[in-house]
Amino acid sequence: MSTTEDNHFTRKINAKAERKLKAQRQAHKHIWFGLGMLGVIGWSIVVPGLIGLLIGLWLDNCCPGHYLWALNLFLVGLFLGCLNACHWMMKEQKAIHDDEEKPND
Repeated sequence: MSTTEDNHFTRKINAKAERKLKAQRQAHKHIWFGLGMLGVIGWSIVVPGLIGLLIGLWLDNCCPGHYLWALNLFLVGLFLGCLNACHWMMKEQKAIHDDEEKPND
């Protein structure tokens, strides 16, 4: 092998080793990040649903009618919470994807 081939081979091995070390360092961080995301996503769905339920209960007591405001507004809150969680997850996924595509310095 010539020295240029040796240098190319060495650079290739070093790049792979750096990627492997970076992945190992970030693996532990990804586990906690994933668990944190589950909590955030759960609360971002539950809170709007509970707010809708509370407003619906107030409306049911305030002005009773043929419709169950509590059930309808609870479902609307859950739907809005799911949309919010979906939007947030897509934004985070795009940020992670963009971060992975950055060229190494």
